[in-house]
Amino acid sequence: MNNDLKIAQAAKLENIYKIAEAAGIDEKFLEPYGNDKAKVNSSIYETIKDNKDGKLILVTAITPTKAGEGKSTTTIGLTDGLKKIGKKTMACLREPSLGPVFGLKGGATGGGYAQVVPMESINLHFTGDMHAITSANNLIAAMLDNSIYQGNPLNIDPTKVVWKRCLDMNDRTLRSITIGQKKKANGVEREDSFVITVATEVMAILCLSNDLKDFEERIGRCIVAYTYDGNPVTVKDIQAAGAAAVVMKDALKPNLVQTLEHTPVLIHGGPFANIAHGCNSVIATKTALKLADYVVTEAGFGADLGAEKFMDIKCRSANLKPSAVVIVATVRALKMHGGVEQEDLETENVEALLKGTANLQKHIESVKAFNVPYIVAINKFAKDSPAEVEALLNWCSENGHPVAMADGWANGGNGMTELAEKVAEIVEQPNSFAQIYDVNESIKDKIKKISTIIYGADDVEYSETAAEKIEQFEKYGWDKLPVCMAKTPLSLSDDDKLKGRPENFNIHVKDISISAGAGFVVVYTGNILTMPGLPKVPAAANMGIDENGNTFGLF
Repeated sequence: MNNDLKIAQAAKLENIYKIAEAAGIDEKFLEPYGNDKAKVNSSIYETIKDNKDGKLILVTAITPTKAGEGKSTTTIGLTDGLKKIGKKTMACLREPSLGPVFGLKGGATGGGYAQVVPMESINLHFTGDMHAITSANNLIAAMLDNSIYQGNPLNIDPTKVVWKRCLDMNDRTLRSITIGQKKKANGVEREDSFVITVATEVMAILCLSNDLKDFEERIGRCIVAYTYDGNPVTVKDIQAAGAAAVVMKDALKPNLVQTLEHTPVLIHGGPFANIAHGCNSVIATKTALKLADYVVTEAGFGADLGAEKFMDIKCRSANLKPSAVVIVATVRALKMHGGVEQEDLETENVEALLKGTANLQKHIESVKAFNVPYIVAINKFAKDSPAEVEALLNWCSENGHPVAMADGWANGGNGMTELAEKVAEIVEQPNSFAQIYDVNESIKDKIKKISTIIYGADDVEYSETAAEKIEQFEKYGWDKLPVCMAKTPLSLSDDDKLKGRPENFNIHVKDISISAGAGFVVVYTGNILTMPGLPKVPAAANMGIDENGNTFGLF
């Protein structure tokens, strides 16, 4: 079978106007970028806002291996599968970051015959949203440092600047730098650091805003620094909110593309779920819900991260109610959680798989805590043995968990009709969706509920820095916001070495920060990094363009 790139390159795409027509998008709202992708003008919402909302289906997963377990593939395949059984369907996905594209994990356009296309464009520059976010973020940083340099009228303490510059790339050398060196004309010298673009508050605000005006108001509330007296300084204070909105004007419009089977897809926004809130934009999701009867979306990494934040942050902020959750599990990841080393995951091991189901069980319990119907999707890999698949199906049946095979990678929508039929049934079940905490609870109470209910921790420990900041945040009223946990995606705990279902552990909160514009408090646990590094052999090392002008090595 061809690899993902060759399958995508061989695909015959429909003209984007035809995809828009299938989605119910009038061409007057379309802003094409070539023939195969387009921006959808946000003004469309006014014309469709009275339509009945479709069913919102979240795809999440168990704790993944480093390569991921195929949430995007399952999301895309399920969307095509629902279309196969006669449902009017759209998918809502996040935009890929160049960091993992050139690093280790790869892009975010699915795989095999369950892909969104044009794959190369989406995984690289696409319609420029990532560049706009990077530019808006760094414009604010430049204006902040310029204010300090130009007489410092706001009395900003240079040692208390909290707004970081960003780059959409994995580059560990930028985690700790010094700016404004040597000459006074270069600005005020101070220590600084970069974060990856998807971890910025600008990205979070893009994904949580209702429109451009809301974005400008939110960006104006962002805290960039503190004065010598300890008072917060905002983007509005440094007069950068308007310019940032100008830079982001087009980026606020969702992007329309298609699956290999020509099903409409909106791709918009791309926050990571380990260091941000991990969901696509509210604008895209709300638009899709007015256009389709079934909207399939995904949230990053496992249910402990993406799904929790989808429920507690995105759904709360946008007043959304999910109709069902699909929990993706793979034989290989379950064997990893059962103690099998990475290099041995392709060897049959039913005993390890059954031991690893403890991880799946915990994620099921976490989803059930939100009172939403669920189903387990077994994402099929070619090296899965029949005995392993049968053992997993039997385990689900014996424990009363709805389950279906997902074979979208090899067979596209045809390999997903079983899952699609079952999803179409469970979305009709009674649904008493509710968040697991009240925003008016204390910061520590919210953190403890997430840590105990979702992660399975016994308790939470705080560094002196985190404890002091919590007291400071209470002073400013920031304690009444949701919390966004920054945690390793490779374990239910904050220690990436603890696989399966860890027990008798505490969560360690090292620091917290405020995202006043996005509307949440970020909580940093364990050894989480906001600027990833490249692996020893980056994916970029094997990429290139052949003599015919065709890309190779891009998955």
